[in-house]
Amino acid sequence: MPRNNDVKKALRKLASDERAKVSQRFFKTGKGEYGEGDIFIGITVPDTRLVARRFYDLPLVEVQKLLQSAIHEERLCALLMLVDMHQKGDKKNRNDIYSFYLKNLSHVNNWDLVDLSADKIVGAYLNDKPKNILYRLARSKNVWQRRIAIVATFYFIKNNTFSETLKISKMFLDDPHDLIHKASGWMLREVGKRSLLTEEKFLKKYYKIMPRTMLRYAIERFPEGKRKYYLSKTL
Repeated sequence: MPRNNDVKKALRKLASDERAKVSQRFFKTGKGEYGEGDIFIGITVPDTRLVARRFYDLPLVEVQKLLQSAIHEERLCALLMLVDMHQKGDKKNRNDIYSFYLKNLSHVNNWDLVDLSADKIVGAYLNDKPKNILYRLARSKNVWQRRIAIVATFYFIKNNTFSETLKISKMFLDDPHDLIHKASGWMLREVGKRSLLTEEKFLKKYYKIMPRTMLRYAIERFPEGKRKYYLSKTL
């Protein structure tokens, strides 16, 4: 039976010091930045996925040890394992993985960790269930929990259900963090890919008070003339 140290050894064989230096800068790990203190060893996401698939049968107790690591790529590998377990599991397995994820939110603590797991675990699990937890997360003081709330709705969007995305995006109109503006704008853009009418109805109501980054992300795929229209009206 594999253990978390086996996964760590496999990951370190793929590590790159040069890539680690780039990641440290890209993910803002300096003092006072959103990723302060996060440690990278320099592994690409595709390589991390390969390792996660290789150790697909890692016991959950070992996955937790991996998720508690100070090393970013080790936490990512653990989350990718959980995504795979959730997608392939039966009803009990999915319930266990969802509960496990919520109990370990403190380790889902950078934007890529959120973006590669929230919709596939939280969103997928809640698809046919009450969504109260999303609103509790959206009201959290923790930026990553707020980001989980909005990114989890991507699963609903892909199933052409937009109401949760719109409600949470409205909650985030006065959010102070740029990473929440980006995520909300991204989700609104995804809504627009499936229903432009729904996205524009939301934009016409709120674009004048919407954080500019959120607006820019939301209208990124609009024709140039329409983008200029929305942006000029917010100056």
